[in-house]
Parts: sequence; C-alpha cells; structure tokens
Amino acid sequence: MIFDLVEEAVRSGARREPACKILGLTARTLQRWRQQGGGDDRRQGPIGEPANKLSAAERQRALEIVNAPQYCDLSPNQIVPRLADDGLYVASESTMYRILGEEKLAAHRQRSRPAASRRPKEHVATGPCQVFSWDITYLPSPVRGQFFYLYLILDVWSRKIMGARVYREESMDRAAELFQATCRRHDLDPGGIVLHADNGGPMKGSTMLATLQALGVVASFSRPRVSDDNPYSEALFRTLKYRPEYPQAFASLAEATLWVEGFVRWYNTEHRHSAIRFVTPDDRHYGREKEILKKRQQVYARARRQNPRRWSGSTRNWTPVETVYLNPEKPVEQDTELREAA
Repeated sequence: MIFDLVEEAVRSGARREPACKILGLTARTLQRWRQQGGGDDRRQGPIGEPANKLSAAERQRALEIVNAPQYCDLSPNQIVPRLADDGLYVASESTMYRILGEEKLAAHRQRSRPAASRRPKEHVATGPCQVFSWDITYLPSPVRGQFFYLYLILDVWSRKIMGARVYREESMDRAAELFQATCRRHDLDPGGIVLHADNGGPMKGSTMLATLQALGVVASFSRPRVSDDNPYSEALFRTLKYRPEYPQAFASLAEATLWVEGFVRWYNTEHRHSAIRFVTPDDRHYGREKEILKKRQQVYARARRQNPRRWSGSTRNWTPVETVYLNPEKPVEQDTELREAA
C-alpha cells in the first residue's frame, strides 16, 4: 500500500522525498525495501530477558506499594522519594510507570481533576473575509528593552493583510480600535467573521471581547503557550522580520509606521505566496487568481508538448487552493496528504 501511495503521488507531480516524509520514511528506506522485495520487518528482537529484570515477587511488591492506601493517590515520582525517606528502595520511577502501564493502571492518580488540553475549534475558510487571524509583535526601538508594537490582522484564506498599525503600547482598546477601523476600511459586515488570536492580554481583554460580541464576531483563541495554534500570523511575522530592509531599530513611531505601510503594500501586491500557488494575496483576495493560474497551466502544457521528455509525470499543479483550515480537528489521512502534496 505504501508503494502504491507514493507512486500515485509521484505520478501526480509530487517529489518522492516529501511524499515519503509524510509517511515517516526516507526515500532511501523505500529504495531498500524495493531491493529486498518488500517492506517486511526482518528484525529478530531480543533473544532473552534483561538480567536486571524485576522478579515476579518484586513486581508484585511494587504493585502492592503503589496501590496501598497511603500511595494510591500519588504518582511514582512522588512515591519513590517517600520510600527513600523510609529507607526503602523497590524500583525506579520509570520501572513503576512501566508496571502501571502494563497493568492498565497508568491513569490520573490524584483526587484533583486531571489537566485538560483541548485543541481550538476548527475553522474553515472557502473565500475571503471569513476567517481572520491577528496578533501583536515587537518592533525594536533605539532604547534597549523598549519596543513599538505592531498590531496586524490577516485574512487566512487569501493571506491578505487587512489591517496593520503600530502603537507604543499593548492595549485591548487599541486592538478593538484596529478591528473596527479594518471593517470600516474594507466595508465589511463583521457579523459572523471568525477572529482568531492567541491568549495575550490585549486579545482577551474586556474591551476587545465586548467589541467583538457587540459586532457579532466569532472569537477564537489559541491554547496558552502553543504558537502553532496561530500559525498564519506567526509565519507572517517571520516573513516581516526577515525582510532585507528590516532595520535593527526604528528611530521613532512615525518611522516604524512608514516602514510597516511599505511592507504591507509589498506583501499584498508583490509577494508571491508559496501556500496559495505563488500568487499575490491581493490577486487571490479580489478574484484574479484563477485567470493567472489558468495562464500558467497553459504555459506548462505548451512547454510539455514541445519537450515531452522533460516531464516524467504531469506538469506542475496550478489548481487554486479552494479551502484553508485553521486548527483542523483531525489529522488528514496519509493518502489524502500524499495526493495534496502533488
């Protein structure tokens, strides 16, 4: 099945190495499997048991201790030091954890509620002005330890920067002000727009939340300390700060504002974004994308007809990216990923 999936992806235009990487393999591993006539696991495994393995009696004693009334609410990390205080050594923490796992007892042992980590709700964008992502980043000033703050709102589907302003402070009032100004500038009805942000104070401040609620905006937030939950804004900030003309410090708020305005113009109108088939955010946002990609497809088809030996498979994929996901609920199936890699 792995051979078939990889070959299907390659025939569709994907490179072999990224296709293998999706499956957790290297291209060299796939090559070796072919030479061996298949991918069967030929490892023999250990011949005997470890010499230092706990005996059945020692294992039973460890189980009795971790399930004793005075220890049943504690983790092995807490049990082992307490045993040492009593002058007793039974097994290491890792061994106790392994025994609990083998006995199906490796559950939350304390009476308190276990910590829960819930992924943010999935949001799907099939067109512009459906899902926005926003964040704040630092811009350096001439004074060490002092910064200017760039507030930036991004359309997830088109990657267009919808609004950007530089302020001297982080503030929920400033955040609400920028969002309202962005809606007015683009003549948007904010009702139903998803606005995703991280868990920073300005994002979850009372003024910002009240503004979003009054406008009918769907507020969405990342998990604490998980930057991957807001990947579009984080990627945009990386692009911004790796621009060749990005200065070591901005002399003033006016200079920072002027530079950001120039960056926004370049990003929206000139930058060919790799995630949207190398069209500019403005071309995608305002509906010019399909015609541009259609012309590219015609160029490649004509080049293939003229020199068919230069293509072992299909030409480059210039099909528009119709759907964009923010924090998908379930990982995409591997065979689907292989086809999308094409």
